Amino acid sequence: MEKYELLPQQLLYEGTCEKENFFESAMPSKADILAVHTTDYLDSLLNLTIDRRAARKIGFPLSKELIEREKRIAQGTIEGSDYALQYGIAMNIAGGTHHAYTDRGEGFCMLNDQAIAARYLLNKYSENAEQIASRVFDRAIQKILIVDLDVHQGNGTAQIFENDPSVFTFSMHGAGNYPFKKEKSDIDIAIPDGSGDDIYLQKLKETLPRLIKEQNPDFIFYLSGVDILETDKLGRLNCTVEGCKERDRYVLQMCKDLNIPVQVSMGGGYSPEIKIIIDAHANTFRLAQGIYF
Repeated sequence: MEKYELLPQQLLYEGTCEKENFFESAMPSKADILAVHTTDYLDSLLNLTIDRRAARKIGFPLSKELIEREKRIAQGTIEGSDYALQYGIAMNIAGGTHHAYTDRGEGFCMLNDQAIAARYLLNKYSENAEQIASRVFDRAIQKILIVDLDVHQGNGTAQIFENDPSVFTFSMHGAGNYPFKKEKSDIDIAIPDGSGDDIYLQKLKETLPRLIKEQNPDFIFYLSGVDILETDKLGRLNCTVEGCKERDRYVLQMCKDLNIPVQVSMGGGYSPEIKIIIDAHANTFRLAQGIYF
């Protein structure tokens, strides 16, 4: 949990970001959350009445403060999506809560931030392109691509959009990793344990350009988990910090070159040494500054 405090401190210390680059999110509307999650599930979170078995699957001891944090994370991704329409890119220091389903949470995820923001964009901008005051974007949002490169499959995201053709879900994850019962994304690429940089990057570079060409998305959500690292306690893919950095560079450069706005959520990172996690996440921000600004 401490990475969420240390990461912005590191970005400010090294000069990658300035205080003006940061914003603190408001709280999301209930309507935005209910565009993705069921009323019964949301009420059980807000009232802390979720049953013990469901709470165990989430993995956190639930509290009012934790639910408020989760709501702010979701709103941060919503507001970041609006910022991306202005500036081409925006980042959430947290987020990537891709194990949250419509009606339940799992794996430390309760509200699916990128799913909520995707529905927000589709509801707000699907037909009213003239509402968008943007230097980089001049079309209505009718098709969204979610690029989930966390080491764990985005099972909740896959379930949420399984019957929604306006959102295409792409998950590239560890074949032998959690969740052990996978859902069906629009495209799933399962990477074998121990594959390393070459295999991982080859699969990504074979898939992403073709996918973007076929789907022609108006907006991309990118989940940039650094739990693919060889040092990660939960990862097992054996990618280096440089390999993880090249992954981020490739995705962000492609979004910039193709003029597709992108919102980035950080996702997982569980290396025993916190400095490795911070450096790997900071690389995503460093690259964004270099590519976009």
